[in-house]
Amino acid sequence: MTPSHTTRCTWCPDDPVYRRYHDEEWGVPSRDPDHLFEMLILEGFQAGLSWITILRKRDAFRQALLGFDPHRLATADEHWLETQMRNPAIIRNRLKLNAVRSNAQAWLALADPVDFIWSFTGDRPMIHDYPTQADVPTTGPEAQTMSHSLKRAGFKFVGPTICQSYLQAIGCLMDHTTDCYRHAQLADTPARGL
Repeated sequence: MTPSHTTRCTWCPDDPVYRRYHDEEWGVPSRDPDHLFEMLILEGFQAGLSWITILRKRDAFRQALLGFDPHRLATADEHWLETQMRNPAIIRNRLKLNAVRSNAQAWLALADPVDFIWSFTGDRPMIHDYPTQADVPTTGPEAQTMSHSLKRAGFKFVGPTICQSYLQAIGCLMDHTTDCYRHAQLADTPARGL
């Protein structure tokens, strides 16, 4: 267990849900296709909202969104959509729920989703040494290219800022600030699933 007085990225408040996400998941390189798809969907739902809102509803999303199974979501019907529009446990946004279905279809159409996602950082984590949160960009060339490519492939809610956040979350971009204890730990960590 990490002591509570450990220095973390300044975006991580004292909330235990946020701390667990920061300490155990954010910035850890992932090549697990299920995790990569889940995070892409969650990042889309986060648009215009705070990330803690999404984290607190993550289990409810998992249940409502069929375990983030792209095969089941790709064939979800209008009844499923209308049921979720009445589900108070999740973000009830018709455009975002429709995007889940189209994103699942687009994900399944990719020859190798993991290789596709990792191609934007040259198939390796890009380790950055930003001293403060103010130095961390909200978008960059990798996210711009990814956004364009995802849109061309039929994905929705994948603008450059969402893609930047996604790349950071899944460890393609390791953007823990240098004063954060996770920076040193992740600077030499190989991707999960390799």
